Amino acid sequence: MPHLRIRDAATYLGVSDDTVRRWVDRGLLAATTDEAGRKVVDGYEVALVARQHATTPGLPKGIASSARNRFVGLVTDLQVDGVMAQVELQCGPFRVVSLLSSEAVRELGLERGSAAVASIKSTHVVVETADGRHA
Repeated sequence: MPHLRIRDAATYLGVSDDTVRRWVDRGLLAATTDEAGRKVVDGYEVALVARQHATTPGLPKGIASSARNRFVGLVTDLQVDGVMAQVELQCGPFRVVSLLSSEAVRELGLERGSAAVASIKSTHVVVETADGRHA
């Protein structure tokens, strides 16, 4: 499983580094030490905590795109068959599911706990209101 540094986990969870450290101290997240002696947490575990505690994270530095609808998150589930795959991301409070080729999953190195950005560019978007009307 991928491991995240405390500051990176905080970014994906939408909280401060200190909050993640307190969660580690309280046992909400388990931490280990990487080869460089830094404290790290399991990416998949962070994704599970994100479902319950996170706010929507901002985009990582250095990423630019024409897509306006981008969701930064962590892979929570993968179902890979022969040709196609289903990838589930937890993007703050939002769950995003994408169907893509199994080859793309391998090329991107996706696994549970991996950081990823879902970019959505669509010509068809449904907008609904509380009274059930939609466009």
